[in-house]
Amino acid sequence: MHRFELLFARLARPIAALLVGLVALAPARAHDTWFAAQPGAGAGAWQLALGTGDRFPDQQFTLSAELLQRQGCRQGDGQAQAMRVLRQRDQALQLQPRSALRTQRGQHGAQTCWAQLRPLDIEITPEQVQVYLDEISAAPALRQAWREMRARGAVWKERYTKHARVELLDRRLGGGDAPVAQPVPMGMDIVLDSGLERIHAGDEIRFRVLRHGQPLPGFAVELQGERSPVGLWRRTDAEGRVSLRVPFAGAWLLRGVDLRLSGTRVDSWESDFVTLAFSVAPAPR
Repeated sequence: MHRFELLFARLARPIAALLVGLVALAPARAHDTWFAAQPGAGAGAWQLALGTGDRFPDQQFTLSAELLQRQGCRQGDGQAQAMRVLRQRDQALQLQPRSALRTQRGQHGAQTCWAQLRPLDIEITPEQVQVYLDEISAAPALRQAWREMRARGAVWKERYTKHARVELLDRRLGGGDAPVAQPVPMGMDIVLDSGLERIHAGDEIRFRVLRHGQPLPGFAVELQGERSPVGLWRRTDAEGRVSLRVPFAGAWLLRGVDLRLSGTRVDSWESDFVTLAFSVAPAPR
């Protein structure tokens, strides 16, 4: 191999990885980070992929395990266990719960897993800001605050933190109803109040959105499905609750971004991205 070709071959992979990382960090299109779940070889076993993309369900960018600030899995109200990091692939970080689900004392095979990433800082252009605000259905007050900042010549500076949760239900395991979902130890969380084992296509499902454990009212959330090109937007009520009807069976994602002016830095923004991934069974015949 020619010396130049050898040098290019050695540099191509790290340069590509760097470019992918930079794109993954840019929130110009409100890139969400979520879990994709696949059943493992045995009943109660799961393989999880934590990745980022423009729109669910296509994960496009991976992330480094060093970005994981908090992570774990829990069956029911049992003790949480950290996930095992398997490998970093091009589109997602591969993770695995440390133990397979077990049904005991009439419990169903349900489990929840989560990950909170380390905060990151970024600057984006005014053109990107407009797309970003549209993607997150930003409130008029936030748009007005940005117009005033831009009139002063300020640039968009943001510190953002991502939170992802997935609800797992292995229907290969028998048992009774799953325990009621509980909040997990993340700065922002979406709790599925409807029992996952009872959700079918066409059902209305109920959620709670929490920030630092407290209900978040007036928060815009979007429901995206693997079979639906159009998302459904809703805002939480005074208690941080929202209800949505799922029209199809399959994988779904509830996502939103809590964007606000920084309380510590002048002309800066802070945000919390949050996603909840879950699956819906076909309607009973």
